[in-house]
Amino acid sequence: MKFLFASDSFKGTLSSPKTAELLTCAAREIFPDCICDSIEVADGGEGTTDAVLSAVNGKSSSLKVHGPLWEELTCSYGMLDEKRAVMEMAAASGLPLVPDEKRDPRYTTSYGTGEMILDALNKGFRDISIAIGGSATNDGGIGCIRALGVRFLDENGEELKGCGEDLIKIRKIDVSDMNPLVKECNFTVMCDVTNPLCGKDGATYTFGKQKGATPEIQDELEKGMQNYRDILKAQFGVDMDQIEGAGAAGGLGAALMVFLKGMLKSGIETVLDLVDFDKRLEGVDIVVTGEGATDWQSVFGKVMQGVGMHCKAHNIPAVAIVGSMGKGAEDIFDYGIESMITTINGVMTLPEALENAEELYLCAARRMFRMLRAGSRLA
Repeated sequence: MKFLFASDSFKGTLSSPKTAELLTCAAREIFPDCICDSIEVADGGEGTTDAVLSAVNGKSSSLKVHGPLWEELTCSYGMLDEKRAVMEMAAASGLPLVPDEKRDPRYTTSYGTGEMILDALNKGFRDISIAIGGSATNDGGIGCIRALGVRFLDENGEELKGCGEDLIKIRKIDVSDMNPLVKECNFTVMCDVTNPLCGKDGATYTFGKQKGATPEIQDELEKGMQNYRDILKAQFGVDMDQIEGAGAAGGLGAALMVFLKGMLKSGIETVLDLVDFDKRLEGVDIVVTGEGATDWQSVFGKVMQGVGMHCKAHNIPAVAIVGSMGKGAEDIFDYGIESMITTINGVMTLPEALENAEELYLCAARRMFRMLRAGSRLA
């Protein structure tokens, strides 16, 4: 019996590698002669870079960039081989980098994300995957693109700095000095939201509040985003209100598509491609995946859905261990997951479940492998 373990982390308790360690322990108790393989996975959100690096034995590259409030900070991205790099925009421009009392997307910038991209280009990487979740910004990505040489000009021809409040001031975009290395590179943008750039479902009104924007600030930023949208349409012939994902990361999705010709792709699909997941399925009998909380959202670009669909395509059964099951959790059975077991084994409070997460997971793994053993005897 050969198992492959590919679970998401259980946020705040168990890492993906820890679940693999516990699964291996339980599997060998029930199937002493089994072969256990594991691969770290993520869905394009926090931890994506670390997961991919672990899976391919890549290396991390550190650099100093400007954070979302223009402060100097050190961040890193992943080097998979001589040509491929993976990064998270949140490492340079993420919301956790901004203290609660300073959160105001009029003043935050994605400039540091552009500096990460520039560093990777200068080091010779020509295939760059960027996860764009968790941003602190609502600058339409102009900060990021400015770091790559594009100039956003006001009515006096003066270059704007590149933050949310600058969007309303843009009158012209000058791409003549954009770094020429951009054209040599293929950019994949990991994004699982479908929001357009503007409107009630756009970047500002959907995500602005969590970044510190009051209703009045949202109205102000939306006017700026509409101005930016109109200039993009006039100069480049694209209407970002008609393109899904343009509003991701405060409009960074739009900028990466327009200026870098980035291709938006599901985060989990990108990760599974980067870690060569399909090849790891060769010779596998059963895959075990999972996540902390499963509900209706789990079938929209999350780890279990991606793993399950790849297993289904290869006719390999996949089962899951999850922390909890909410409304719509069983929808996941339509996506290649054959069965699911929760770690909770009795009435308990959430703090109790979190405190005992490791023991509960190991017990759940033992129950699952015993069930698999019983099933194998019936086959």
